[in-house]
Amino acid sequence: MRGRRRARSTVEVAVALLRPLSRLTSLPGPVHLSRLSGKCFSLVESTYKYEFCPFHNVTQHEQTFRWNAYSGILGIWHEWEIANNTFTGMWMRDGDACRSRSRQSKVELTCGKSNRLAHVSEPSTCVYALTFETPLVCHPHSLLVYPALPEALQRRWDQVEQDLADELITPQGHEKLLQTLFEDAGYLRSPEENESPKLEGGADGLGFETLENCRKAHKELSKEMKRLKGLLTQHGIPHAKPTETSSLEHLGHKTPRLGPPEQLRGDPGLRGSL
Repeated sequence: MRGRRRARSTVEVAVALLRPLSRLTSLPGPVHLSRLSGKCFSLVESTYKYEFCPFHNVTQHEQTFRWNAYSGILGIWHEWEIANNTFTGMWMRDGDACRSRSRQSKVELTCGKSNRLAHVSEPSTCVYALTFETPLVCHPHSLLVYPALPEALQRRWDQVEQDLADELITPQGHEKLLQTLFEDAGYLRSPEENESPKLEGGADGLGFETLENCRKAHKELSKEMKRLKGLLTQHGIPHAKPTETSSLEHLGHKTPRLGPPEQLRGDPGLRGSL
């Protein structure tokens, strides 16, 4: 299955991959870009293979023979980025866990002679930037928002512009009304939908809203620990239970220790530019 990561259960991966399809009864955005739906485009950079499936997801696969080679999801289709009445990029969010957040990717569409994934970078930790070239966006009006809207929403936009010209609304009100219009069109997600739940262990708290969620998380964590111990035993790597916190640490004198091996559960992400 595309985008499978060792740390995720089969059910979690299936939900992550199928969820965007359930939302796409009709593809949001310019109609001509629907030709890209159902296709995937790959790029190999160094030891990593990236795969971009428009309106679906972005995945990364480590091309090595390591037993714990990373293979995971860098984001699933979420929403458009819109600026100046133009679709400026695709946001793929809710990817695999990366420290206290989820991986996410922004895909910029640029004019090109053929459909191809041209470049991938990681401008900040766990946030990826992809450049996708396609002849479908070479026309100067190909990414304008207004022509892509249904007639009813176009009329609604016309009224918003008229209200602004008549000074019935402020520029701030004009911006908010357009934001709501784009949300109703399915191009943007509402602020409530964009609020990602905090991952356990993050800086903002544990993120468990109920005891039942905590129990489920503990059960999953126990399964993962058992699986990792089995892998260590299989490869002859010694392991032991973590030692109890010493009294010196309780008093504020922490014993220096090495950090956790980030490579154990797969590559944590790119380090610098590719």
